[in-house]
Amino acid sequence: GERPYQCTECGKSFIRRDHLLKHWRVHTGETPYQCPVCGKHFRYKESLNCHQKIHSRNPRPAEEAQLGLESAGT
Repeated sequence: GERPYQCTECGKSFIRRDHLLKHWRVHTGETPYQCPVCGKHFRYKESLNCHQKIHSRNPRPAEEAQLGLESAGT
């Protein structure tokens, strides 16, 4: 298949323009997606979505301490 959209930085080619624009973040370091829970930034929305699942699980002890959820006397 034809890949008319080529990255000027590394030469990688893409079928769609939006794929090239998404790829360009690799070179710019842009991380436009931020986790609303912990503030960590991600290059791709899919990565943020995957990351957010860790916040729905039971927090680890270090996360509990960070959130001020330590139980008294432990």
